[in-house]
Amino acid sequence: MKVKKFGGTSVGSAERIKNVGKLISGCKKDIIVLSAMSGTTNSLLEISSAIKDSDQARAIELIDLLREKYAVTINDLYKTADYKAKATEAIEEIFDELKELSKKPYSQQLEKEIVAKGEMMSTNLMNLHLHEEGINSVLLPALDFIKIDKHGEPIEEFIKEEATKSIASYPEADLYITQGFICRNEDGEIDNLQRGGSDYTASLIGAVLGADEIEIWTDIDGMHNNDPRFVEETRPVHNLHFEEAAELAYFGAKILHPTCILPAREHNVPVRLLNTMDPSAEGTLIENNLEKNAIKAVAAKDNITAIKIKSGRMLLAYGFLKKVFEIFEKYETSIDMITTSEVGVSLTIDNEKNLPKIEEELGKLGSVTIDRDMVIICVVGDLEWTNKGFEAAALEALRNVPVRMISYGGSNYNISFLVRKEDKIKALRLLSYHLF
Repeated sequence: MKVKKFGGTSVGSAERIKNVGKLISGCKKDIIVLSAMSGTTNSLLEISSAIKDSDQARAIELIDLLREKYAVTINDLYKTADYKAKATEAIEEIFDELKELSKKPYSQQLEKEIVAKGEMMSTNLMNLHLHEEGINSVLLPALDFIKIDKHGEPIEEFIKEEATKSIASYPEADLYITQGFICRNEDGEIDNLQRGGSDYTASLIGAVLGADEIEIWTDIDGMHNNDPRFVEETRPVHNLHFEEAAELAYFGAKILHPTCILPAREHNVPVRLLNTMDPSAEGTLIENNLEKNAIKAVAAKDNITAIKIKSGRMLLAYGFLKKVFEIFEKYETSIDMITTSEVGVSLTIDNEKNLPKIEEELGKLGSVTIDRDMVIICVVGDLEWTNKGFEAAALEALRNVPVRMISYGGSNYNISFLVRKEDKIKALRLLSYHLF
């Protein structure tokens, strides 16, 4: 059994839903996880925003516009009047629920209920399309078996038990269709997984059920060894270790959210990234096997702020770093990179929300310097410290690029460089030229 997830672009139109239907039509006992059709979640958030502004007329107008879009999709997707009627009935029921929700006062909970309708619509359309094509699929509501605790973390034992029950209820089914992203919280309310969305759902299901493989289908043929928007002749990376993939995802490879593959890694279930636009492409396989002595890829993370705290009191003093970290913990701001010396510490953040307060408190410890519009360039591969030459090669590639910080040794899988925004593209191209 495999778990196959298809993103919003992959099911973004009638034609693409048909293409996905062809891709999965020959599968047996696989679980298909779907995102909302591309653009739908944004429309639902607009509806929610109108409700928040107490503009019900605008909310109804937006609901009707989205209804028209789905009416066109239904007309293009189904061949027979019978299935067009079935799909219309299913989707109209959801839009009627949206109109009822639009009459309620805004709350974050209401917004979650509204946004959840997108995945409900895409899975209904897909399930009925498969039926029209003669495929014995069944729709399993994710709200029946995906549950999070009070900290927003998935309850894996619950998911395993309830998903197993749901599947066992339909032993004759060839395919099981379910929603990504949405879930229930410990109070039974509709909620969502946030981090990684539908990818996270697929990873959770595949992990707890011991799938042979988890397939993440997008519109890109796997993770590339550099950013194809800025660097020519990039290529997909065929194999990555889970840790390498997590590093690349965190530092800029948008194809995958860094936390979504955590369940798969912990349960040792391989993840394969594939392209719905080019199904024959090999894609990227992510597993626990590490290719030794190889640099795999380069990624970049934008909108980074560097903070340097310099203090004579730090010299030979214990407890200084604790005080620094406590300030960032107090203001719930995570740190990306950090380097230290005898009298100073430099670090980076990607969220300036509480920076004025952080700067004020850090100022009590020493002089503070802030550099904005920075970029982290991350080189990923087998960077075990006993390996020779990789760090030197990366540094040599950047010999003509000013580097604000270098972070190495915190992981066996990356070395990171902090550069100015205007030097980003030059750095990416130089690293590709020298490393690949």
